[in-house]
Amino acid sequence: MRSEHLPLFGIEQAKNRTVYRLFSSSIFVCISATWVYRMIYVPERGDSMRWTWILLFAAELWFALFWVLSQSFRWNRVRRYTFKDRLSHRFEDKLPGVDIFVCTADPTIEPPLMVINTVLSIMAYDYPPEKLSVYLSDDGGSVLTFYALLEASHFSKHWLPFCKKFNIEPRSPAAYFANISDSISQSTEFQSIKKLYDEMEHRIETATKFGRVSDEIRAQHKGFSEWDSVSSPRDHQTIVQILVDGRDPRVLDTEGSPLPTLAYLSREKRPNHHHNFKAGSMNALIRVSGNISNGSIILNVDCDMYSNNSKSVRDALCFLMDEEKGHEIAYVQYPQCFNNVTKNDIYGSSMRIIREVDFPGLDGIGGPAYVGTGCFHRRETLCGNKYVEGRKFEWKRGFVRREGTVSELEETSKSLADCSYEKGTQWGNEMGLLYGCPVEDVITGLSIQCRGWKSAFFRPERIGFLGVPPNTLADALVQHKRWSEGDFQILLSKYGPLTYGIGRINVALQMGYCVYTLWAPTSLATLYFLIVPPLCLLKGIPLFPKVSSLWFLPFVYVIVAENMYSLFEFLWSGGTLQGWWNEQRMWMFKRESSYLFGFIDTVFKLLGLSNSAFDISSKVVDPDVSQRYEKEIIEFGRSTPMFTIIATLAMLNLFSLVGGLKRVVTDVEGSAFESFFLQLLLSSVAVLINHPVYQGLFFRKDKGRMPASLSFKSTVLALLICLISLY
Repeated sequence: MRSEHLPLFGIEQAKNRTVYRLFSSSIFVCISATWVYRMIYVPERGDSMRWTWILLFAAELWFALFWVLSQSFRWNRVRRYTFKDRLSHRFEDKLPGVDIFVCTADPTIEPPLMVINTVLSIMAYDYPPEKLSVYLSDDGGSVLTFYALLEASHFSKHWLPFCKKFNIEPRSPAAYFANISDSISQSTEFQSIKKLYDEMEHRIETATKFGRVSDEIRAQHKGFSEWDSVSSPRDHQTIVQILVDGRDPRVLDTEGSPLPTLAYLSREKRPNHHHNFKAGSMNALIRVSGNISNGSIILNVDCDMYSNNSKSVRDALCFLMDEEKGHEIAYVQYPQCFNNVTKNDIYGSSMRIIREVDFPGLDGIGGPAYVGTGCFHRRETLCGNKYVEGRKFEWKRGFVRREGTVSELEETSKSLADCSYEKGTQWGNEMGLLYGCPVEDVITGLSIQCRGWKSAFFRPERIGFLGVPPNTLADALVQHKRWSEGDFQILLSKYGPLTYGIGRINVALQMGYCVYTLWAPTSLATLYFLIVPPLCLLKGIPLFPKVSSLWFLPFVYVIVAENMYSLFEFLWSGGTLQGWWNEQRMWMFKRESSYLFGFIDTVFKLLGLSNSAFDISSKVVDPDVSQRYEKEIIEFGRSTPMFTIIATLAMLNLFSLVGGLKRVVTDVEGSAFESFFLQLLLSSVAVLINHPVYQGLFFRKDKGRMPASLSFKSTVLALLICLISLY
């Protein structure tokens, strides 16, 4: 076959699909048998007992539905791979322009030094620099962030040639210097570039520490004058500053090579105007970049997700520029990965199963969701265009440069990011990222797929992007609260996969999206299982078949088989046994707290009692907290409503287990063990999972323990619930 006809990417089907389908079918048969048991043995007397039974059956039905939906990920998993050499051979002279968006919102919890390390890592991509444009959106409107970016623009003239000369990875200076080998660190070039970085780091951290930029520095660049009229981060005019003009042939690095365009944007903010969080920031970036560089491809990354692979742009283009299938792909999603996850992933931050199972499974049925970072888009799909079958995308135009001086481009771009620009337009509705949802990325990706486009998931051997995960339990729970709330709002919106998706995306993809949109309501079934069966155990009410009954077999098969497969799947994905156990703990914590609050907030919003908020996880690490994190000690440290629920349920299950064991030990006939085995098992597992909670409540002395007031409150609440249940 001639080289110009060879595909730019390939797809591999997952192995042993038939075996897994047979296995999952056996689980479904046993799940169905448990339903039959529930319907046959509904209690004949006692309204409370009957309703307890019926609601338990409803919770089991919900979990079964959730399990069925999750099979959409596992029946058709695929893996993609690329041929970058073919891309270079056929398209090197007409590679498209790529605009890269980096978003930050608060210099306090997203330090400027971290932000510019991300910026520098993507400026150093292995890609023609004249076709690369990097935009930093600063929704915090901070002069400190602008100053840090200005420093990065100077340092990039030295950093980019160094990266290319030594072909280093990763190209984030902080990440590179933290992992450098001794042999390289002795070289003259390394010492020189490290000194420049240390000096820049010192200047930025000094300015950040004092919260201001000196008058001497402010006099060096006209852009600082913009802050003379800034009232506050929530009340200021649009600021657009092009710090490096990649179009200017005189703007070169120290080796005489062109530099990528680098621009700063802080869109207009006014107290009486809703700014639509990250979605509004992204839409302003789409318009401003369209006026300055107008790259055909848009990559967006969070400010804490630095590039770990300089070939990522070329990998993504292998999918988007493939002559046979590329024209139907709207975006290429890279997985979210993190560089400081502990060995056993104490907070389940790596999202290992989502990365290794869920998204490859979605890729086999129409494409993964858009997760808001590490994603390469066609500009036209973000502007609302529908997929037209048979249409071929024209790449011959390559890169289009906008005319005008830097000052002219800055002035004409400002109005595109003003508060009034979107009034009376389709921005946030049919164009750009959609508004009105805390997870603007997922709902936008779903709407793109419903317009006929497909997406691709790509996990190269060298991870594309690395970020910073939450290092406290509170941050992890708050993050998942926002995600579950936003996903649930998608289900209830006009873009819900069960309504808007009908006839637009296939049924399997609808099922896949529903798994995430149903995270929040799953909290109700979880709470029922963590409260009612333990209390019935305490009171002596059996809810499951006896061990000697044949009906016991389908229950135990579903429990054992599903958990053994879950463990196998986790280990196959590169995890550890302890990591799997931590994952189970976090799923329970999230379902009984994060997802519950996400569900409640969504209901309140529907009733008009609250508005959506956008919670940002702090990227600033306290040394003591970091030390405990590295030792894999769960960080509580404060009293929150989420911790109150977790601690109360932990104590309730402990009291119920003690009461249940007492009942079994004192039973003369010996039938109690048979009748209450599964309830004892349920409470035992809950107690084992909550072991770190008991430590935090009663045994730990460090600052990361549960506060004494919370220990007292949760114990009293659990005792009251148990007493009310008994009497």
